[in-house]
Amino acid sequence: MAFTPMIQQYLSIKKNYEDAFLFFRLGDFYEMFFEDAKLAVKELEITLTSRDGGDKERIPMCGVPYHSADHYIQRLIEKGYKVAICEQVEDPKEAKGVVKREVIQVITPGTVMNESSLQPKQNNFIAAISMQSNRTFSLAVVDMTTGEAKATANLNERQVIQEILAFECREIVMSTTMDEPFVQTLKQQAFFALSYEDQEEVPASLGNLLAHSTEPAIQRTFGKLLNYLNRTQKRSLDHLQPLEVYAVHETMRLNEQSRRNLELVATIRGNHKKGSLLWLLDHTMTAMGGRRLKTWIEKPLINEAAILERSSVVETFITHFFERETLREKLKEIYDLERLVGRISFGNVNARELIQLKQSLAQIPEVKEILRSMNQQTLKDLVKDIDPCEDIHTLVNQAIIEDPPISITEGGMIKDGYNQTLDDYRYVSRNGKTWLAELEKSERVATGIKSLKIGYNKVFGYYIEVTKANLKFLPEGRYERKQTLTNAERYVTPELKEKEKMILEAEEKTVDLEYELFQEVRKKIKAHGERLQKLARIISNIDVLQSLATVSDENNYVKPHFSHARTIHLTNSRHPVVEKVLPSGTFVANDLSMDTSCDVLLITGPNMGGKSTAMRQVALSAIMAQMGCFVPADEAVLPIFDQIFTRIGAADDLVSGQSTFMVEMAEAKEAITEATDQSLILLDEIGRGTSTYDGIAIARAIVEYIHSQVKAKTLFSTHYHELTALEQVLERLRNVHVGAIEEEGKVVFSHKVLEGAADKSYGIHVAELAELPHEVITRANVILADLEGGVMAANGGQPVGSDPQNADPIIHETSVVPDQEKTSTEQLTFFVAPSEPSEEKQDKLTKKEKEVLKDLKAIDLLAMTPMEAMNQLYTIQTKLKSKSHQ
Repeated sequence: MAFTPMIQQYLSIKKNYEDAFLFFRLGDFYEMFFEDAKLAVKELEITLTSRDGGDKERIPMCGVPYHSADHYIQRLIEKGYKVAICEQVEDPKEAKGVVKREVIQVITPGTVMNESSLQPKQNNFIAAISMQSNRTFSLAVVDMTTGEAKATANLNERQVIQEILAFECREIVMSTTMDEPFVQTLKQQAFFALSYEDQEEVPASLGNLLAHSTEPAIQRTFGKLLNYLNRTQKRSLDHLQPLEVYAVHETMRLNEQSRRNLELVATIRGNHKKGSLLWLLDHTMTAMGGRRLKTWIEKPLINEAAILERSSVVETFITHFFERETLREKLKEIYDLERLVGRISFGNVNARELIQLKQSLAQIPEVKEILRSMNQQTLKDLVKDIDPCEDIHTLVNQAIIEDPPISITEGGMIKDGYNQTLDDYRYVSRNGKTWLAELEKSERVATGIKSLKIGYNKVFGYYIEVTKANLKFLPEGRYERKQTLTNAERYVTPELKEKEKMILEAEEKTVDLEYELFQEVRKKIKAHGERLQKLARIISNIDVLQSLATVSDENNYVKPHFSHARTIHLTNSRHPVVEKVLPSGTFVANDLSMDTSCDVLLITGPNMGGKSTAMRQVALSAIMAQMGCFVPADEAVLPIFDQIFTRIGAADDLVSGQSTFMVEMAEAKEAITEATDQSLILLDEIGRGTSTYDGIAIARAIVEYIHSQVKAKTLFSTHYHELTALEQVLERLRNVHVGAIEEEGKVVFSHKVLEGAADKSYGIHVAELAELPHEVITRANVILADLEGGVMAANGGQPVGSDPQNADPIIHETSVVPDQEKTSTEQLTFFVAPSEPSEEKQDKLTKKEKEVLKDLKAIDLLAMTPMEAMNQLYTIQTKLKSKSHQ
């Protein structure tokens, strides 16, 4: 195809950025062509046009204005796309042929720096992953907006995905040779962009970032990420902090299911912050404090000394109410230092943001004094580490005016007295304009023309304007005509030309010099980026600690104590979020105790009785305690848990094609195979997604396995009352139940956790509360009575004594298959208690059959393991088969 030179230039650049929209600068617009244009029209809802590109057919085209491009870029990034910014890199006036253009930056979901595209209290991580020959993975993550860099290694596939989810990475970088099945697994997640980079050698200019890592796998992975960032951002990465190497076992491990089920940072329904633990605990006053709090919630500590150090500061803040409130007011005046440093380094900071930096630093001396006044050792240590960065404050204060413009290219932002040359230019400019005002006044006097005026425009410069009615009063020879208007003439004089040159040169040089001076100020501050980042970390930690103290104080939380004997003892424990959203004083607190003699609590009771709430509040108390926060109880003794696993709620995983029951089994499997005796397991209604026999068998087998093999502290709620008999055979299992009272056919929930097993589940009562039709409730009660009485009729599924013509059928969960294809494994049936054979039938039984019945009656199924039950069934079957040979 014979494209025009400009389109050929576009195509040659586009081939290097096939996975991004190419924003191709043409004048005051960024233009897109071909397939980019067609897709952009759909995603941005803009108009598709076309242009002649040299070929027979016109080329699809669309564009967005240069001055409002950020808005459109943000929309594309939020949809997971990448945008390559292609600018003119030479003066069109000096260009020979097509103006030279280059991509100056690729904006991706993981590298966006525009504030409007970011959440203030949420990190924006980009990750790189590598797979080693033994199928272990290494992971490196960077937040370009704050400079944070972290890495870990020796992860299995499940762990690396869990870490990516925990960091909420928006983009994943990998090699082009990455294992394809693993890539497909990542693509199923569907909420982050995938990018590719094969260069793994750490750039020499960034080698200092690896001072704390000697692990080759981590170095290669971090190198991959740095090379990708260099290639796409095409600018300094000096603000990146030294790589922090961590191991996943150094903090409490919480998988994605546990974070979701416990609603740590977002609710299950709606994915909202409000209603989550983060929402409750977030009384931070700074954006960086908010981000740090989220990290603490998702990665609680397991080092007791570090936990106690935090909780001691929280306790100090609680006991110093007035100092804490003053501190909060000071923190409120501190802007996002972490992201300000990032923007300074990245080169997209403006003068107003430097004023924000100055205002933030102005608060630090008072913050130090407040902390010092509390006279607590940990705070004293913090005070020693706080650098107020007074020299940076002084620099900005001397250089930048208090209310500068947003633009840094139009002047008006540098203070008088900061630079002598700038002051000289300004003197000329200001006094030149004064001279022009005096010239206008003297010319009016000299000519007698009162309407004479001196003006300026960009095309003709300065001029003297005289209406045509007054032209006769002008003296000959001194006025040179410059422009003719309808009703006036414009002139210049030699004096005006001279002043014009002087003023315009001064104004132009003033703007250029101000920009240069601003860049110098920015460069000087950038050199102190590490100091500012350290200060930001300390302030964010202080902000989180005062937030935890504020919440603990307001809600009467108690300081937890930690048990080395794995004891759980909670007095008047509450669910912190549920308590907050309910009317004051209506939440029912509960006691819960699990000493060395109890590893498993089997919880029975009705739906809506509070089983799940009681389970969750134990886990949330543990997480809060290991963050360093106080907990919602009157007294709290807890172990330090290494992991928390939860299986609460039911949901299909449609993406991977897993049913609710399959998801339940997968999550249960992860819990019982990954947990240790230092873990906490919450399992809610295991086995309910299959037939009653299967469900009871699986639930019992899991309880037994946890009790005998895992030995983790476990809260197991169930509606299978048959499991309550396990208390007699499993020495470290105890029954508890949530209370309910039946009054006049209605159920009243007490929401109290009580000793012992529940006598019934009240399922039909709950259905009635949900206002199912009266006919359904009535019929359910009839069916329940029949099932509990074990008198299911054989005539088409009708209850004994009912009229087959009038009664509704009882529907059996039975596979419908041809008789010759039916097998016992294809049928799912209700759990129906076996009825005694009639005397007539018993007379017809053989001696062997009567013995078998006697054996069956003597069996205590609930005291047997699944394998023992299978062996007993085999024995009985063998006896029955043997009669034909007698």
